[in-house]
Amino acid sequence: MSSRLSGKIAVVTGAGSGIGRAIAVRFAQEGAAVHLVDLNEQGCKEAVEEIARSGGSAAAYACNVTDQASVKVTFSEMTSASRIDILVNSAGISHIGKLETTPEADFDRVYAVNIKGTYNCMYAAIDSMKKNGGVILNMASVAASAGLADRFAYSMSKGAVVSMTLSVARDYLPHKIRCNCISPARIHTAFVDGYLKKNYPGREAEMFEQLSKSSPMGRMGKPEEVAALAAFLCSDEAAFITGTDYPIDGGFFNLHG
Repeated sequence: MSSRLSGKIAVVTGAGSGIGRAIAVRFAQEGAAVHLVDLNEQGCKEAVEEIARSGGSAAAYACNVTDQASVKVTFSEMTSASRIDILVNSAGISHIGKLETTPEADFDRVYAVNIKGTYNCMYAAIDSMKKNGGVILNMASVAASAGLADRFAYSMSKGAVVSMTLSVARDYLPHKIRCNCISPARIHTAFVDGYLKKNYPGREAEMFEQLSKSSPMGRMGKPEEVAALAAFLCSDEAAFITGTDYPIDGGFFNLHG
């Protein structure tokens, strides 16, 4: 592993599991001191222990990203001792349903986490980052630009993440803050396993194979693959990249069907 993030201080939300956890672990391996933020405090602590066993530096923070007051307190605690060089907004939730099968409560819940949560964390970090420059990386999805069936609210939320990314990239160029986003296709996380167990009990292996084959590459992506791209985009090697949405989709968008 390289040390491309050596000396950097990174905040990763949604770091208690899945893609966020993989990013936090990879950043620590790359030399960053990582602040892990998640509503799932236990998951964060387990990730911190994993990082510590490899000699990395990390700390866990329990925080509800939908609550701006809570986010401000958490970020204030982090910035009181150090700056923030990198912010990765990976906290997010999914939702299955088309327009007519998306109740208002579910719509609001997806909005609160995926859109407002991303806004809250950028809002809380931006003053610190303006002092020294930095990198913001948001987690979008291929759903933002592809017409996926039964993903109305989720697609809406990830489209907003892309738009926010472009706005922040434009507005903070004078402050040497880069802002990009990553748009994964289906990534094999605990969410996928839980979805299959809930909706296809006894047929998990069959449906897993079916979902995997829906990708042109014939498999799902791995959280570690997303983390590798995130490490590059947040490093000085990507210093000339901002305002860009990076697909990591196994060819889904351009080669599907």
